[in-house]
Amino acid sequence: MNSLLSEKIKQLAAQQHQDIVKIRRDLHQQPELSFQENKTSVYIQNELKKLEIPFKSGVAGTGVIAKLTGKTDTGRVIALRADIDALPIQEESGLEFTSLQKGVMHACGHDAHTASLLGTARILKTLKNEWHGTILFIFQPGEEKYPGGASILLKEGALDHPKPEIIIGQHVLPEMPTGHVGFKKGIYMASADELYLTVTGKGGHAAMPDKFNDTVLAASQIIVSLQQVVSRIVPATIPTVLSFGRIEGLGATNIIPQKVKLEGTLRTLDEHWRAILKEKIRLIATSTAYSYGCECAIDIKDGYPMLFNHEESTDKAQRFAKEYLGENQVQEMDLRMTAEDFGYYSQIFPSVYYRFGVSQPDNTTGNLHTPDFNLNEKSLETSTGMMAWLAINFLK
Repeated sequence: MNSLLSEKIKQLAAQQHQDIVKIRRDLHQQPELSFQENKTSVYIQNELKKLEIPFKSGVAGTGVIAKLTGKTDTGRVIALRADIDALPIQEESGLEFTSLQKGVMHACGHDAHTASLLGTARILKTLKNEWHGTILFIFQPGEEKYPGGASILLKEGALDHPKPEIIIGQHVLPEMPTGHVGFKKGIYMASADELYLTVTGKGGHAAMPDKFNDTVLAASQIIVSLQQVVSRIVPATIPTVLSFGRIEGLGATNIIPQKVKLEGTLRTLDEHWRAILKEKIRLIATSTAYSYGCECAIDIKDGYPMLFNHEESTDKAQRFAKEYLGENQVQEMDLRMTAEDFGYYSQIFPSVYYRFGVSQPDNTTGNLHTPDFNLNEKSLETSTGMMAWLAINFLK
């Protein structure tokens, strides 16, 4: 029975592939930044109307949640999630369907995620007499921008009635062969907090540093001193990253500014140490600034929590994937220090977050968050079918 069902799903995924490619390209040409996905939301709603699948719009602003019941609505409730926002990047892929929005691009594959979930909805609607229960399709805004659309969606209670027993998400992976998927049980992705430090002092002429406070030197020393957070404070067994990507000191060759701003990120895979490290950052930064006669104001914005894949559910998902794709096309994933607001779901529901390969055979895929990112659209056949297969099996 299972083999017959998997073949049905594969056939449906193949039959609709060109339609899903078109949806992906439509979305790719009209990308919208986080929490501004108005046209994207309307597009999704129109596709759901064609499928006659009921939905609720305006979730977390521009999000959409659709609800589909099977042969009967008795049984489990599961949720499938796709993110819908794009990035502030000018596309340089040279594709014929390149972004028409200046400075905005689907450089993280969210167009593929959205198109795939619509494709999965098509398959599950066609096969609704093959399963019992309820499936929620979450088209979530704002994954790329703090505080994350997932956190807002959950605060609104959008998944309270009905409440899913498990939530599943997928994400493109450029370095993985198309047709493959990858899983990681337990801790998978890092938490991500945003750091905003402002060093202030009495600026002045750079030729007379003894008469003023060197805010630039103080800020530089803060960056150096904070490296001990990773190298000497957190246990070596806990992967941790502390990086600063922006320094702003609006002085000149001969002017020491009164203010220097630092912006960075703290990422770790342990929630207990995450809290400790934030306090250590405050202590080191303020005391270092004081030693230079300066002050340091610190604003740490609590970002996404670490992403935890429910071990039993991920074990099952991996087994289901092998049944669908074959043993050799299912990979074990490594820990990642990148972050995902799917982590919010994983703190509340048993969750499975996996990757699907999108590499081009000629190595022109590019990397995520880059202007030349170009996924292999053949992968959409795998992504639509895989999620439909997982959904039906988890409903059993």
